[in-house]
Amino acid sequence: MTYSGSSDTPSGGGPQGVWRNDGAAQPHAFDPYLHPELFRGVLTRRFFAFLIDLMVLSIPVVLACLFIAVFGVVTLGLGWALFWLVSPASIIWALVYFGSSLGGPHSATLGMRVMDLEMRTWYGAPAYFVLGAMHAVLFWISVSFFSPLVVLVGLFNGRRRLLHDILLGTVIINSSVGVPVPQAVRSY
Repeated sequence: MTYSGSSDTPSGGGPQGVWRNDGAAQPHAFDPYLHPELFRGVLTRRFFAFLIDLMVLSIPVVLACLFIAVFGVVTLGLGWALFWLVSPASIIWALVYFGSSLGGPHSATLGMRVMDLEMRTWYGAPAYFVLGAMHAVLFWISVSFFSPLVVLVGLFNGRRRLLHDILLGTVIINSSVGVPVPQAVRSY
């Protein structure tokens, strides 16, 4: 496997050095200058999709807390010992939700589907389970360490990528646009 360096594209489009098996450089699948409509309104839609996903994640957790509270009353306080399971169970629930929905056939969570968004890799392939779970983990880590102001990174790049998108090599695009999405390059 070779690194092709940071040579410019023949059309003058900028650096495109990426890892490839054949040594050739491959450009990003989504060019914000050729198809700006793929990225128009993405940050606003992501915010509302996040709120919808937060509701989807919180409803089962709240129901579980209510169940444990009532179960504790019925068992004269013994059932309240189950409250320690709420935190680990909610983390597992979030990882499964993001991994399975982003890694599913739509490459989008329920909130993203409502807002007509989908997640792709930088080379155009749909997301998979581990990528979806890591996307959620890196989002929460980046917001925890760098404050919510880390989302301002999306205002300063053409693809409207946030810090965790850049680190994972993902792109969130507007799926309601009629622009054909490039096919992913096969790695075998």
